Amino acid sequence: MIGEEAMINYESFLKVGEKAGPKCKQFFTAKVFAKLLHTDSYGRVSIMQFFNYVMRKVWLHQTRIGLSLYDVAGQGYLRESDLENYILELIPTLPQLDGLEKSFYSFYVCTAVRKFFFFLDPLRTGKIKIQDILACSFLDDLLELRDEELSKESQETNWFSAPSALRVYGQYLNLDKDHNGMLSKEELSRYGTATMTNVFLDRVFQECLTYDGEMDYKTYLDFVLALENRKEPAALQYIFKLLDIENKGYLNVFSLNYFFRAIQELMKIHGQDPVSFQDVKDEIFDMVKPKDPFKISLQDLINSNQGDTVTTILIDLNGFWTYENREALVANDSENAADLDDT
Repeated sequence: MIGEEAMINYESFLKVGEKAGPKCKQFFTAKVFAKLLHTDSYGRVSIMQFFNYVMRKVWLHQTRIGLSLYDVAGQGYLRESDLENYILELIPTLPQLDGLEKSFYSFYVCTAVRKFFFFLDPLRTGKIKIQDILACSFLDDLLELRDEELSKESQETNWFSAPSALRVYGQYLNLDKDHNGMLSKEELSRYGTATMTNVFLDRVFQECLTYDGEMDYKTYLDFVLALENRKEPAALQYIFKLLDIENKGYLNVFSLNYFFRAIQELMKIHGQDPVSFQDVKDEIFDMVKPKDPFKISLQDLINSNQGDTVTTILIDLNGFWTYENREALVANDSENAADLDDT
């Protein structure tokens, strides 16, 4: 024992393996033991870690079989409709979703499936490898909803939870002022802090799938996933395509200026002092450090780890203001923290 943790050495590990029988043989190998061996000076592994490892392997195996049942073509892929059927049949097995009205199921399934396809099908082929589904953390998040005592915090940060799905759908309904089930550009302009530029919103409606110039719920979900996950490559790819107005595969001074001019116009409307584009352009290139000093590629943006900041500066007045005043905001937070310490 280490503290409260039960440990086992390799010799005992093999003995347990023999007693467990041939069905468990795959788990009692030198490779598995070595994988779980960390810093124990006696060369032992944690029994609980081994148990969790086996549970995870068994779960993956069962889930692979479960997903494969929905692979209609038998090619190792799931289409959108396949994954929709899988999640729809999963709902009754997840206690955290017990409170959902049946009438909301179709919207819930759409909300859940979009996350898988937005991140795992960046080329928009309409299908995802089962292997990729198993390798990402989304199924873990989804199956976390089996826990009847899941904390409120965990539910709020889990895209697949009932509160999260209802939040996203509720926002969509609130934006849909004419109640036609679709969003116009004017309706979408009130998203978030309602400070995104018209130029950016124009690009959203030019590039994304719309119906008579209006956006449906599925297209809206992609938009939300992109804006809520701006550090992720798939989200940056979505936004980059909108910023790349000349469709050249890179951003240059012209495209940066095109979007920042709209930020400058909003600043004038709100009575804020204008900021020089030259200064902002230099800051962006300094942050990204692209391979070509005159062009910023999507890969440059991803590699810089500054993609979320750069895109926010160019599309959202509130985001730009926060960036411009970051030092004052940090100082203010520090002062508030000091005041709390004094009380």
